[in-house]
Amino acid sequence: MTITRSNEARRESKAPTPPPAPAATLVIFGATGDLTHRLLMPSLIYMTSAGLVDDGLQVIGLGRSDLDDEAFRNSFEQFAGEAGGEGAGWQKDPAHLASWRRLRGRIRYRRGDFGDAQTFEELKADLVGASAANVVFYLATAPELFGPVAEQLAKAGLLKEEAGFRRLAVEKPFGHDLASAEALNRKLLGLIDESQIYRVDHFLGKETVQNIMVARFANTLIEAVWNAHYIDHVQITAAETVDVGRRGEFYDAAGALRDMVPNHLFQLLAMVCMEPPNSFDAEAVRNEKAKVFRAIRGPRLGKVAQAAVRGVYTAGEVGGNSVGDYRKADGIAADSRTETYVALKLFVDSWRWAGVPFYLRTGKAMSHRDTEVVVVFKPVPFAQFRGTDIAKLPPNRLVIQIQPDEGMALDFSAKRPGPAIDTAPVRMRFRYADQFELAASTGYETLLYDLLLGDQTLFQRADGVESAWRAVQPILDAWAAGGEPEPYAAGTAGPDAADRLLASDGRQWHELGS
Repeated sequence: MTITRSNEARRESKAPTPPPAPAATLVIFGATGDLTHRLLMPSLIYMTSAGLVDDGLQVIGLGRSDLDDEAFRNSFEQFAGEAGGEGAGWQKDPAHLASWRRLRGRIRYRRGDFGDAQTFEELKADLVGASAANVVFYLATAPELFGPVAEQLAKAGLLKEEAGFRRLAVEKPFGHDLASAEALNRKLLGLIDESQIYRVDHFLGKETVQNIMVARFANTLIEAVWNAHYIDHVQITAAETVDVGRRGEFYDAAGALRDMVPNHLFQLLAMVCMEPPNSFDAEAVRNEKAKVFRAIRGPRLGKVAQAAVRGVYTAGEVGGNSVGDYRKADGIAADSRTETYVALKLFVDSWRWAGVPFYLRTGKAMSHRDTEVVVVFKPVPFAQFRGTDIAKLPPNRLVIQIQPDEGMALDFSAKRPGPAIDTAPVRMRFRYADQFELAASTGYETLLYDLLLGDQTLFQRADGVESAWRAVQPILDAWAAGGEPEPYAAGTAGPDAADRLLASDGRQWHELGS
């Protein structure tokens, strides 16, 4: 069963194009890296095609590689020709190729040392012309460089707002624990105002994540039952089929918890749990999300084992391809205790969500790529169905599919045809691709557009970042004190302990990929 729309809605499936962002210069630190090639530059190409940016956009890439402007521009064409995934498709589309040619001549490269003041003086000399009145500094660098680069920008006077704006975009991870996040916030807020800082979480750029707010607040039918009276529990999943690949050294120092939970998964949690803001103004939305972060109740130290599971993948097969043991991958210490899988049970101590458990899980080298929110409603009373097998009356579920195959599905019970009262589970499904014209996207287009406009709605605020780390800090402390992650074979749904976590409450995980 699929959801269809009215003819009028179909005619309006293509949203009106908003005006282009104001003329500005985007300065990318770490411009020769994977993020710039795979996501940022393709996003700028798609934005050019969509009219979200025009010829007033200039791009300056800074890196340590010995390149000139032309070699830097060529590197994007070479990458798109060799790579797959979301950042490579633009080269196959004539319209995007035309946008690239239009953008190409406005891309420059500067080689420099990010710890050398001379690099920033030279950058200052480069920032001339109309588009240089407005500048965004995008830190696509290693996390340990966020503070030092911001400090050098401030010393060079590049963060002062005079004729136009100065904004600083910082990629995750924003700290590696509570203390480091607090220290980084102190550093940045000593150099620049909170209104100028844009902490990037690319999950918030995805259409389906933003649609959680619209689905809730624009539909009385949904919001009326969005509370502890009707909801039994909520599952939030971000499963990946990829292994650590060439990121072994970085990943082994971080692990699944730091990499995914206090940022991506908590952002989804906040979208699900936040109260309706009095407007969709950035601060109104971020105020409500901050309340959720402060209300998260994770396991206390000494109780972590009962509410948190960690796993590590061993050799197996994913999608017909062999995957090696995590601990034998390049860059991984032989005695590593780093987790590649996490499952948690949390609560949100608010009036709306009192007593409702939230189960979060994320992992690498799993059976399916699947990011979803599953809202499981409480069962109906069974008095009317005494002759019916209770197992045939599964709970109603709302499944919000973030990726892949973005959309929503509602599971409910219907009567099976025939003279007897017999029930059958059915599903009503909405898919974005069936209903709307979807433009090519990496998920960064909305974030970059809002960054240029100065809209902070989809960016994290200092207090939210710190509250998120505060919720997971007891888990980090407990795992640092000892213990080992439970092994699970690559290509499976994770360790057995994760199933036991829900089974102990009489529940089970929503099947990956279903």
